[in-house]
Amino acid sequence: MRRVGALRQVALSAGRDIDATLRFWLEVFGLPIHARYDPPGIAFIIVGGTRLFFTGGVPQATVYLDIEDLDTFHATASGRGVAFTTAPALLHRDMEGVFGPAGEGEWMAFLKDPAGNTIGLVERKPA
Repeated sequence: MRRVGALRQVALSAGRDIDATLRFWLEVFGLPIHARYDPPGIAFIIVGGTRLFFTGGVPQATVYLDIEDLDTFHATASGRGVAFTTAPALLHRDMEGVFGPAGEGEWMAFLKDPAGNTIGLVERKPA
């Protein structure tokens, strides 16, 4: 049986305004467009070697991004008017080390881009 390698690509909705969606990803996360093709109206952003593929016609999705210092990012982004659907909170205590070092917790915050895609921000730190 073959083992699955790294995550290659995540398809996300671009919504009705691909420019607004791509601008959001640049302004909020500092992630520039890697490639864009018009027509057909698709774009790619690279995050840690994984492609985010933005196009119309796909359902809204959820993507989880690792982030350092989630609390500071949340405060800074909120201060700039970015609306979060969920503030940073401890969602999982990984005492057995199932998803990383034992004894760490996964803190997450959630927001949406202009197309309605959910973005989960994840920081692992001592529980």
